[in-house]
Amino acid sequence: MRETIPAEENGGIPRLNSPNRQQIEFRACCWDDLLPPDHQARIVWKFVEQLDWGPLLGRIRAVVGRPGHPPIDPRILMALWLYATLRGVGSARELARRCDGQTGEVAFQWICGGVTVNHHTLSDFRTAHVEFLNGLLTRSVACLLEQGLVTLDRVAQDGMKVRASAGAASFRRRETLEQHLAEAEQQVELLKAELHTDPTAGSRRQVAARQRAVRERAERLRQALEQQALLESQKKGAEAKEKARASTTDPEARVMKMADGGFRPAYNFQLATDTQTQIITGVDVSNSGGDQGKMAPMVEQHHERYGQTPGEMLVDGGFAKKDDITQVSSPQGNTTVYAPVQASKKDGLDPHTPRPSDSPAVAAWRGRMQTDEAKEIYKERAATAECVNAIARNRGLQQVRVRGRPKVRAIALWYVLAHNLMRMAVLCAEDEIHRS
Repeated sequence: MRETIPAEENGGIPRLNSPNRQQIEFRACCWDDLLPPDHQARIVWKFVEQLDWGPLLGRIRAVVGRPGHPPIDPRILMALWLYATLRGVGSARELARRCDGQTGEVAFQWICGGVTVNHHTLSDFRTAHVEFLNGLLTRSVACLLEQGLVTLDRVAQDGMKVRASAGAASFRRRETLEQHLAEAEQQVELLKAELHTDPTAGSRRQVAARQRAVRERAERLRQALEQQALLESQKKGAEAKEKARASTTDPEARVMKMADGGFRPAYNFQLATDTQTQIITGVDVSNSGGDQGKMAPMVEQHHERYGQTPGEMLVDGGFAKKDDITQVSSPQGNTTVYAPVQASKKDGLDPHTPRPSDSPAVAAWRGRMQTDEAKEIYKERAATAECVNAIARNRGLQQVRVRGRPKVRAIALWYVLAHNLMRMAVLCAEDEIHRS
């Protein structure tokens, strides 16, 4: 488009080539030419290509020589979610928008390679394969252990509170839950009767959507009542039991004290990280607001995954439970615990002085933590665990968009796998440089 502007003092009218962004152009291009060779999306795809897809491909019914619509290649869905996690995209709808062939982003379009995806498929895939993701974490770290890039000599564990997909106002007491459940069950019966007496009351899709919404609400209320009973069993005293409340939105979520001092529905993400490489080696999701009692299960998880336990565990004071220290330390275990010793509130004694009730492992822990060597080792906890937590926060792990602990655990695994993927790329590059 050529544009003219008012004549200058010399009397001439300048002729300029100005942009015309409404002009339609057709360009021939190859998807593989749109990304540079070292692009992050290529790193993700290379990792995905190397995985064993037998467990997922074996479930596909559309096979050569038989009828059936071919599903989307699971490698595409896996790569999309890994790359989306690295980019801080946590919404299936937003991810589908970025994959759009017309208005999306080049990196996401490159991963799709012309295959159309929708947010329903993306959302279902994200939480449908928890065991596959968990096994992938085990196999990837085990491979690093075999190569000597990770040793598990020293592991730091920390908890991170992540906002749940539930509002504070969704928590109800038992009487209210029972009342709402009765109303929901009544609505289910009314919809069934309406469809039976008048099949033309609405389209099948509308009626099915209404029935599904009511059934899901009733199911959540039943789960809330189950969680209510569990909460009441954990409370002491009639008054405390009466105040126990469960969420009608996400029954497994719990109100926790967050990092800013406020109280909100959340889950407690437990991450264990190798201090030397910042590779996450263990992950768990709890609905308990405290960290006490979480160290021993994490040590046991390492044994189940890799056949060995960490040589040293670095945890903060919230994990320092005597029973856990006794369980993981010698002679029962093979792990040395580094955790700050809390000052005594009763007798005023030196916290590092062994108590008559201490086991040998606890007494050794008290004495160890007053040495300069232990204090230097413990400094690695913050440099490792806090750094990994901060990276996850920067990638969008502020609030989960799914409900229920199994699905929340899937979200945790996506963040862990995405983090480890980038760390593995760095470690492998450093290893190649060192060998050359």
